[in-house]
Amino acid sequence: MKYRRAKTPGATYFFTLVTHHRCRILCELENINLLREAFRYVMKKHPFKIDAIMILPDHLHCLWTLPENDADFSTRWRLIKSYFSRKCEHYYQDQINLSRRKKKEKGIWQRRFWEHQIMDDRDFVNHVEYIHYNPVHHGLVNAPKDWQYSSFHRYVEAGVYDVLWGAEERFIFDDNIGYE
Repeated sequence: MKYRRAKTPGATYFFTLVTHHRCRILCELENINLLREAFRYVMKKHPFKIDAIMILPDHLHCLWTLPENDADFSTRWRLIKSYFSRKCEHYYQDQINLSRRKKKEKGIWQRRFWEHQIMDDRDFVNHVEYIHYNPVHHGLVNAPKDWQYSSFHRYVEAGVYDVLWGAEERFIFDDNIGYE
């Protein structure tokens, strides 16, 4: 079966990327900084807007809006993943699957990523909330404000959320929102 991705120029997409075997490598500050560096590097040559992002120990979720005449998020992800993997791999030699290394594949990330094209404003809001609530959902914190690696804080500063959003209520998202 051939996998087909949505490809609409200028669209907004929700993504989930997962580390290989869900290794918890994204909880280390040096790797968070390296991931930020990878994003900045790719955005210089292949611009896009990060509308929302959440980096968890073994996966990340984000929303991107691509430029008006561009639908190529796959190249951007390939470049981000390979930049991160090249710079990070020597720290995780013992966690990398040898059969993948023989094929010259990097064992830091799962091979694919999950994407969903945002359909309307409600879909956008649902996915932003899903992203920002995700560390609470995984039991890592009691409130989104307590998770450091998140665009939640940017949304609070912009007045979109109150700092206590998601702290006292539990959210349950429809099955068509997000992806773990």
